[in-house]
Amino acid sequence: MNAMRVRVKLYATLGKHVAGMAPGIPFEVELPDGATVADLVKRLNLPQEEVKVAFVNGRARPMDWRLQADDEVGIFPPVGGG
Repeated sequence: MNAMRVRVKLYATLGKHVAGMAPGIPFEVELPDGATVADLVKRLNLPQEEVKVAFVNGRARPMDWRLQADDEVGIFPPVGGG
């Protein structure tokens, strides 16, 4: 199976789930071809209940969105505060 690389930015509290990553700093992740946003979340060991929205190349996409090589993915938790 072929692999692809995507660039990922984790925002707010999600950065704490990936060792050595600071929120908003991009890093690359290798995934199998045909991987979805949900596959990426699983690969990063992010708790699904902490993932509210994912942007792929600047557009909000569902968890079943198929990623392409060199996509840029931003993953955000639910917004808190009042």
